[in-house]
Amino acid sequence: MLLASGFPRDDAEFYAWFQDEGACRVFLARVRWPDGFVCPVCGHRGGWLMATGHYRCEGCRARTSVTAGTIFAGTRTPLSVWFQAAWKLASSKGGVSAFELHRTLGVSVQTAWTMLHKYRRAMVRPKREPLLGRVQVDETYVGGPLPGRRGRGAIANKAIVAIAVEVRGNACGRVRMRRLPHVAADTLVAFVTDTVASSWVDDRDGDPEALLPTVVETDALAVYRPLSTHGYAHVVINQTESPDPAHVTMPHVHRVASLLKRWLLGTHQGGVQQRHLDAYLDEFVFRFNRRTSRDRGKLFYRLIELATQHEQTTYRQLVDDPNPQPA
Repeated sequence: MLLASGFPRDDAEFYAWFQDEGACRVFLARVRWPDGFVCPVCGHRGGWLMATGHYRCEGCRARTSVTAGTIFAGTRTPLSVWFQAAWKLASSKGGVSAFELHRTLGVSVQTAWTMLHKYRRAMVRPKREPLLGRVQVDETYVGGPLPGRRGRGAIANKAIVAIAVEVRGNACGRVRMRRLPHVAADTLVAFVTDTVASSWVDDRDGDPEALLPTVVETDALAVYRPLSTHGYAHVVINQTESPDPAHVTMPHVHRVASLLKRWLLGTHQGGVQQRHLDAYLDEFVFRFNRRTSRDRGKLFYRLIELATQHEQTTYRQLVDDPNPQPA
């Protein structure tokens, strides 16, 4: 049963909607092709559903399934289990761990971990819009200290995470995060240019052509100096010369860093391996950027929608380090 909202609003509606595999496939087809079937081979609009559950293209006559070309392709796990995992992932405020899915869905820990990581990879929307306006950028360290070490030795086994946050008055706007191999000009400047627009259109004064440079606020670290050559209005906040602590001079980015660490320690008990940290950063960004959504069912819908826009990832690809760090 599909309601006018387009997505289930609570647990009762979710389990009423998705009672079997057929209902899940119908919903997935509607999310993937909202205006009707589009052949993934030739792009022709129009086809029919065969008795086998596959779709036949009217143009090239190719046969395809609703899961082909999505993260669900080739899976032996029932689609209904995938949907339950997505519902728990989206409807839970802090997310779920693989062990929790293992207990509640009755799947193996490996299957639960694989589903969660495939969803996390899908949480990055293709061609998402860059940050703009006024943006604070900083780096933080994630992970536990080495026993008996102090100072810089204590962060030797921590991951470096770059964070960019839109400043909207006292509130935070959208965020972007990336794990970095080291703190250097090439890595940090590349992170900013990849995630922050150098200029933006301010049409509040009625002039849709008014281009303003994006203001990027950083600390006085020398590696940020090249930002001004990339078209940004670079504002340096020298924290060592300020009587206020860092969380006061750059509150937005430090607030997000604190929330990230609290989330990793809470939901995942600090058990995230560095080589898989990127996936968890993607999940945190997905959640944070949609934190004001009042309807958790809409997050479920968006997650399924994104799952149809990303191709299959194998378990071997997931366990291999996609972004190896230098020794």
